[in-house]
Amino acid sequence: MSKKKANSSGIVYSTNPDFKIEEESTPQESLPPKQQRLKVRLDTRQRAGKAVTLVEGFIGPAGQLEDLGRQLKTHCGTGGSVKDGEILVQGDQRDKMTQWLIAKGFTATKRI
Repeated sequence: MSKKKANSSGIVYSTNPDFKIEEESTPQESLPPKQQRLKVRLDTRQRAGKAVTLVEGFIGPAGQLEDLGRQLKTHCGTGGSVKDGEILVQGDQRDKMTQWLIAKGFTATKRI
């Protein structure tokens, strides 16, 4: 497969003469931290009983979400990842993460 794809949508051929490929080029805007309503919760579903702390509700580009996830993992001193618009941090880190987010200016709510 060629690395130089002109079309990333996967469409090879269309029989419609009026068909045009529309690419999304509008960058997603980020809200300021005060307007971000983040939810911090503990999750153990489909993780073999292991606890994972999730941060949901971030509105902004994926790069800023990854930076926020990296900062939270560093603050908590644990591993984790950023998937599907959520930040996952290993272990029960709800208190630490909520305090850190509030200190950075975010509106964070801790859910059980």
